[in-house]
Amino acid sequence: MTRATSSAPSQRMLRVGEQVRAAITQVLQRGEVRDDVIEATVISISEVRMSPDLKIATAYVTPLGVSDHSVVIEALNRHARFIRGRLGQQLRQMKYMPEVRFRDDTSFDNYKKIDELLRSPEVSRDLDGDNDEQ
Repeated sequence: MTRATSSAPSQRMLRVGEQVRAAITQVLQRGEVRDDVIEATVISISEVRMSPDLKIATAYVTPLGVSDHSVVIEALNRHARFIRGRLGQQLRQMKYMPEVRFRDDTSFDNYKKIDELLRSPEVSRDLDGDNDEQ
């Protein structure tokens, strides 16, 4: 019997991703990473996606109050091995400690574009037309 393939993450991947997200957040909140860029920036970790074998964790982060996100993302990726070492204390139950990669979270930009589209005059006009017909 063949197994159905799906691109959706499994429950285990989601659970482990949330545990890794919480562990990374604690490491950053405690100020364990000694980097001027990271220490001076408030960093929001919105999601951590795990690979199917749970060996790679991709953390989607949003630096708050910074116009150039790439500087903060580069600093986090420079310290990824150090952060991985600090995760071991909170993720003792894992057989392998995942390699951590940091990426810029662009979902908020997408939400903003969708919101602007919904508030545009063309969409408002179409919505007003629907109310007149009822």
